[in-house]
Amino acid sequence: MATGQLVPENPAPDNPVSDLPGPDRPVPDRPVPDSPQDAVGELPEGEREALELLERGALTVEGRLVDASNATLYCTVRSHGRQAQCVYKPVAGERPLWDFPHGTLAGREIAAYLVSRAAGWNFVPPTVMRDGPFGPGMCQLWIDLDPSVDLIRLARRTDHPPLREMAVFDAVINNADRKIGHLLPVTGGQLYGCDHGICFAEEYKLRTVLWQWRGEPLPPRAVATLRRLSAGLADGWLAAELAGHLTPAEVAATAARVELLLASRVHPLPPDDWPAVPWPPY
Repeated sequence: MATGQLVPENPAPDNPVSDLPGPDRPVPDRPVPDSPQDAVGELPEGEREALELLERGALTVEGRLVDASNATLYCTVRSHGRQAQCVYKPVAGERPLWDFPHGTLAGREIAAYLVSRAAGWNFVPPTVMRDGPFGPGMCQLWIDLDPSVDLIRLARRTDHPPLREMAVFDAVINNADRKIGHLLPVTGGQLYGCDHGICFAEEYKLRTVLWQWRGEPLPPRAVATLRRLSAGLADGWLAAELAGHLTPAEVAATAARVELLLASRVHPLPPDDWPAVPWPPY
């Protein structure tokens, strides 16, 4: 994926280009909110506008990402003189998966966005469920990568706090497909991630290239974030949002993973009965 920008359809040369975090407007380092509700209320600059555009704008399909396993369409979304690039994944284009028999991959992408936003991680770009040219599907802002970042080296780093927090995020959502190519660093240091369609399984299915902290103590910031997620799931508001996209058992399993991480205070270990790294890893 690439940095989504909301731009005028025909911007004048002296017109500001971006209202969204991106190469020209990096996301500032923000303190972690005190509660999941605060995370929802304090969206990064421009994100609310991005969500509105993704939900209400007219989608024009520009092409298809042919390497994707499921139908993944590169689109332009336009509304009231504003436009941005996005990815549209129609539910009709999903291939059935034996180990994810319920719900939709698109719904799991939305659930990953909700968890990321509630935690204040903001790893997942603005993502909505909407109707499109090929029916209902997930629509996500396109993210332009920082071309100076070597993704393979990034994935191997042990001194990158956002990358380490992404490993915690993946443990929470039980991400079965964290590949190197699903890391989306942008200019300014913000790190995004994409392709969260095969997450939230009830059984432990964590597959990732980010095992470098396995068995190590969780950073204090991650523990504080997990506590806020635990509160949001316990008081019901976050569980209610997830229930629109996951089964009750999957929501309960998500809460159980958060509690397990809080009890152990360590990064999880690779599974014994499941491949630990997705293939291909890139």
